[in-house]
Amino acid sequence: MEGDTVTPDAGEGKASEVLALAKVVARLRAEVVDLESGASMTAVLERAKGVVMAQAGMSADAAYQLLVDRAEQRRRTLLEECWITLGRVGAAAPGPAPVATAPAGPPEENPSPFDAGRYLVGGPPPAGDRTAPLARLAHGLAHARPPDDVAELLRSTLGETEGVDAVMIYTVTEGRSLELVGRAGIDDALAEQWSHVPPLAGVAPLEAADLQEAVWLEEPERDAARHLLIGDPPGQWPSRAWIPVPGTAPRTTVVGFLRTVPGPFDPRTRTLLRRAVRLCGGPLREDRRPRGALAPQEEDVRAVQTVFDAMSGAAALLTPLRTDTGDVEDYLIEAATREAVDVAGRQGKELVGRRILETYPTVAGTSLWDGYLETLATGTVYEGAPFTYVEVSAGVQEKSVYSVRASRLGGRLVVSWVRHDTSARENRRLADMQRLGNLGWASWNLVTDIITWSDQVYVVFDRDPALGPMPLEELPRHLVAEDLPRLAAAVQRLLRDGRPIDQPFRITTARGVRHLRIVAEAQRDTDGAPIEVHGFFQDLSAQRDAELALLESERHNLVQRGMLKAERALGARLQDTLLPIPEQSLELAGLCVDVAYVPADRGLNVGGDWYSAIELPDGSALFVVGDVAGHGLAAVGTMAQLRFTAKGMTITGSALPDVLGRLNALLLHTATDERGATATMVMGRYRPWDHRLTWVRAGHPPPLLVRDGEASFLPQPAGCLLGAEPDARYGEAEVELLPGDHLLLYTDGLVEEPGEDLSVGLDRLAARALGLLRGSRDAMLSRPLAAMGPGNRDDICVLDLHLP
Repeated sequence: MEGDTVTPDAGEGKASEVLALAKVVARLRAEVVDLESGASMTAVLERAKGVVMAQAGMSADAAYQLLVDRAEQRRRTLLEECWITLGRVGAAAPGPAPVATAPAGPPEENPSPFDAGRYLVGGPPPAGDRTAPLARLAHGLAHARPPDDVAELLRSTLGETEGVDAVMIYTVTEGRSLELVGRAGIDDALAEQWSHVPPLAGVAPLEAADLQEAVWLEEPERDAARHLLIGDPPGQWPSRAWIPVPGTAPRTTVVGFLRTVPGPFDPRTRTLLRRAVRLCGGPLREDRRPRGALAPQEEDVRAVQTVFDAMSGAAALLTPLRTDTGDVEDYLIEAATREAVDVAGRQGKELVGRRILETYPTVAGTSLWDGYLETLATGTVYEGAPFTYVEVSAGVQEKSVYSVRASRLGGRLVVSWVRHDTSARENRRLADMQRLGNLGWASWNLVTDIITWSDQVYVVFDRDPALGPMPLEELPRHLVAEDLPRLAAAVQRLLRDGRPIDQPFRITTARGVRHLRIVAEAQRDTDGAPIEVHGFFQDLSAQRDAELALLESERHNLVQRGMLKAERALGARLQDTLLPIPEQSLELAGLCVDVAYVPADRGLNVGGDWYSAIELPDGSALFVVGDVAGHGLAAVGTMAQLRFTAKGMTITGSALPDVLGRLNALLLHTATDERGATATMVMGRYRPWDHRLTWVRAGHPPPLLVRDGEASFLPQPAGCLLGAEPDARYGEAEVELLPGDHLLLYTDGLVEEPGEDLSVGLDRLAARALGLLRGSRDAMLSRPLAAMGPGNRDDICVLDLHLP
């Protein structure tokens, strides 16, 4: 374990004092262990003497002598004989005389998943003595060798108290098929049918071997849909358990318990069955070992050191040092990685040859020390909770937190560790992280029934910290009813099976419904039973509100898009109805008129560009090009008003300036909002008898005249756009058209570019028109120019008036 270096001022005196203290601590601890063992043995001996005195009617001394004689005859220790005597009493002692009572009602088949009592472990059993079966089982295993004997011993010892009716023992072959090697309570026909099981899906024993954890089948209907159930009919055993034998890798033996008792296994029964399978691990492993095979030799220390040299992290190989009585008094470091450091600053191979109590003098008697002993005795991997170790640096105590892992290798221990330095700053960071993430951690000890919440969990649940953490039984009162079944199933998976969960749920608080999330996992004991739960709660209400707002926004956008699409379809139909053919050539009053109309690629909206070319009653012709501001149905409606009003007023003989004035008044009068509708327009009347064109404009780009290889824009008369000023005045201009002339009327979509001055677009139009006429003076310009427009960002409308 990494530690801070002791300064030279501490000197060898400090180190020797620490070493002497460590030896004293180790000796005192050994004495305490001896005293505890003696006291425990005395208590067991006195209880066994009392049993013998009651059964045989003899004195205390005679009962003691009888126990000693039995132990010598049966080659047992006195303590073993006392335990077996007590175990027989627990199994055979008659109960009190029966009392007539009313018939008991049926047991509760589906107790509430939120009943904390059903998950607690370590408390007193509900009825009977659960230790007696294990004592009888341990005694019987001394003589049981074949798997059939082990199966029968399990059935007989667990049948009365746990309702075990049959036991099956399977081994997994290299091909992942199952071979039945032991059975009890199973008839020959059924055993023959299930003696060999291929690697099929839904076979519970194979699933238990693959997962390396117990599989509990407790709901017959659901289990029958998921698994191949043994039995004829399968319902004769409504609850089953398949538990792999620990201690070998891979785990190739699975023990099955088939019960006549319906309903789930309670936590104490699960723990009892797991411990029973652990007790049977030795005989079952011995049975599979070829006869005459030797136990594996101890690992070569030099080979371990070679592996350590290639590793990163802190690790060491420890050899136990035992007293004459066999008790472990210390551990010798025989190999170490380069990153292993003790409190004196010794590192790597400098630790080799030293003892644990010399390098870490205060670990003796701690839970870490007990974990080492447990790993050494049982072979189970020790992964202790982070513990605080006090180090001394320059005479100042400093606390560090370590997480340690120990596993057995032959008769030695391989220990690795990680140092977690905690400080007030890191605690603040953790609190800030929980606050910013709106989450908090929680833990629940299933042995002591102690629930711990961080401060942020109270905020998440909107709960007064003075009330303390919420018990499991209280949680359903706050849940939204729809979420109760899903969370109940998750709680069962976590607390009964020990499987991690990640489950959203909702609770009701004084401030409304909150969307929460629980992520939790269970810590298991050496038998695989869940003993502690830890995880976190997170408030997802803000995230959920954002998701709902986003969904509502998407829904609104879809509705709006549908409305705009329908509006565009209607506007397009109106536009097609109101406007003449988009591209056409016609002759009016001696002029060749070429028309081009190109709508913009703007998506859903339609524009307000329009044109009109008609012959008047006196033989003259009217030409109009207009552009209504905006898009959509409103623009199309305004365009229709202007087009038909201008045509009607001109036909009745109104002067062109008067027509623009009345159109301006029309837009001002029919305005439906503060801005109102606006439009630009250019309008001309051509008289064929004198080849003269009278024209007016309202804020529109000037017409382009192309004559004799030159292009020029006509001087513009006064006139602001329609709908802008109530007192607007409109002037009139006149131009004579000569043979070969081209006069272009157009909308701004032909010349405007975003971010570009309008004069640049006008010059570009003039140059393009001249370029198109270089080959032929009689070429029509509207359609070629419209096709050369700037990207169809706006509607384009062009009229080319040509005098042949």
